[in-house]
Formats: sequence, C-alpha cells, structure tokens
Amino acid sequence: KEMVLNLMILRFGNELFRSVWNRERIACVVITFKEPFGTYGRGGYFDTNGIVRDVMQNHLLQILCLVAMERPVSVDASDIRDEKVKVLKFIKPLDLDDVVLGQYVGNPDGKTEDSKLGYRDDPGVPNDSKTATYACAKLQIDNDRWAGVPFIMKCGKAMNERKAEIRIQFRDTPSDIFGGNCQRNELVIRVQPNEAVYCKMNVKSPGMTFAAEESELNLTYHERFEDIDLPDAYERLILDFILGTQTNFVRTDELAEAWRIFTPLLHKLDAGAKCPVDYPYGSRGVAAADEFIRASGFKFSGTYKWKAEKK
Repeated sequence: KEMVLNLMILRFGNELFRSVWNRERIACVVITFKEPFGTYGRGGYFDTNGIVRDVMQNHLLQILCLVAMERPVSVDASDIRDEKVKVLKFIKPLDLDDVVLGQYVGNPDGKTEDSKLGYRDDPGVPNDSKTATYACAKLQIDNDRWAGVPFIMKCGKAMNERKAEIRIQFRDTPSDIFGGNCQRNELVIRVQPNEAVYCKMNVKSPGMTFAAEESELNLTYHERFEDIDLPDAYERLILDFILGTQTNFVRTDELAEAWRIFTPLLHKLDAGAKCPVDYPYGSRGVAAADEFIRASGFKFSGTYKWKAEKK
C-alpha cells in the first residue's frame, strides 16, 4: 500500500519526528484493519486459518515492523529487511491474555441479506466452529526505544466500515494549564480508503474564548496531489517481482521470527483454549476489546470530530 511505504519517508526523511519516535514521547501505537463484509462463500478456506493467520500474523506485523524498526543503513532491500528482523527479535511470543477474539453473528436489523447471516451460516463452516473473525492483540517490543509502549493490532471481518490505519498516540502534556482540555496528540496514517496523513493537535477555539479544542494538520492525498493514480498493492508487488526488487517481500528469517511470535498462541487457539465472543455483523467488533485497549494505555477522549473534505 502507498501509505505503508510512506512510513519510511515520514520517519527517516523528517527531522520533526526523529526525536519523538520513542517510548519517552509515544504512549501507544494502534494498527487497525477492518472489512465491512463477511466470509460467506469463502468460509471453508477461512475456517482453516482464521483472522490471526489471515491478516494479523503477516499484513499487520509487516506494518508494525516499519513503524518500530531502527533506521536502515540504506533503502536497499537487504538493509531494510535486516532492521525488520531485528525488531521482531525483541517481541515476546503472544499468550492467551494478550488477545481478545470475536466471531460475527447475523444482524437481524441488517440492510443486506449477507448482513443477516453469521459466520457459521456459511455452508462451508462447521456449526461448532470456534474460528475467530475478529482479533485484537497487544505486543511489547522490549528494546531501548519501545520498552513499555503497547503495540495494538486489531482486525476483523463484517465490521462497520472499511478502514486500514496506523494511529500513533503521544503522551499527555506534562503540565496542562488549559483546564485539562488538552487531549493527546495523534499521528494518523490512513492507509485506506482516502489515503491521508493527519496529526491531531490542540488549538485555540475561534472567537473571543481562550479555550482549547482538537483540530488537525491534514494531508489528504487526493486533495494535495491532484490527478494521481495510486497503484494497487498487488500491482506494485507484481512490478517488484518482475524487476527483482525484494524490499516488499518477506525474507526467510523474518518469516521464522513472525511464526515464533504467533505459533504458541495459535496452537492454544487450535486446541480450543480460548473461544471467540459473538459480535453483530456491521458493528465495531467485540466490546471487550475497547476496554482491553484502554487498559493497555490508549486514551479515547471522544471530543475529536473529523471534518469531511470539501468538494
């Protein structure tokens, strides 16, 4: 994806971020992938894998590496992949307490026929399936840069919207002289849809007041760069393959480290050690995941409202 690759430029091409990209300034990182459709018609395949194998262990973990890795020597594929492997080595294997799992059920108030069907209504899915269609996991990177900073990855099928984003939440202002109205800053990289980078920040409310409110510095790609045609992720991968560019492909040692992190958890899930919680088709997912994320260190104020782009 265009915005995932943009992480390299944002991090290592802007002095603005270099001194704040660490545990002293960042409180939490949340990586989200949501799809508004279920698995109907593909349930037989999905049931053998589940959302953790299908999305989290590969796609989201790749994004985590780009957020957390150290500056590579160059943009050469081997140098970038060296740093990705290094950061993976600092992550401990996940356990049952590190995840919240869910499985979607039919929504009787759904607007489409598919939304009224649950995961187990698919003919290819066993009636007693315990396969998760939603997962929220907390990872810890035990190195000097990130020790104590939770990295939350969440992904799900049959959700309320299509969205993929990286949300980097900074720590509280040490001394708030504005009556406690200053919220945490956030850097958000919206991968899809409507690719954008924006920073949530506190500004003075317009008018005679001296109160603080949340706003944003906004770079929406299709507003800033007119008449652009961003290549699809698979178009880019196919071109990289033809050209012999290996930057966006996983190396064997990187793959081994990824499985080291997830395999103990997956074996326990396959043995039925933790069952997914039901959530309605078209919802935000498992309600318990919100509390799980808050307990991990993320703060949700609810005061920020995104302004729709002007047409």
